[in-house]
Amino acid sequence: MRIIVSLVCEECKSRNYTTTKKRENREKLQLRKFCKKCRKHTLHREGKVK
Repeated sequence: MRIIVSLVCEECKSRNYTTTKKRENREKLQLRKFCKKCRKHTLHREGKVK
């Protein structure tokens, strides 16, 4: 079973991306993605889904 998570930019705190992950995976997802608001690649961490 997979769950939907949103990715939050660490610099500006905007929610730019959504992705899925396995429900059994307990650790937070971290990816370097392009932030449209900051206009550069930043670290995006898993946040709560709204």
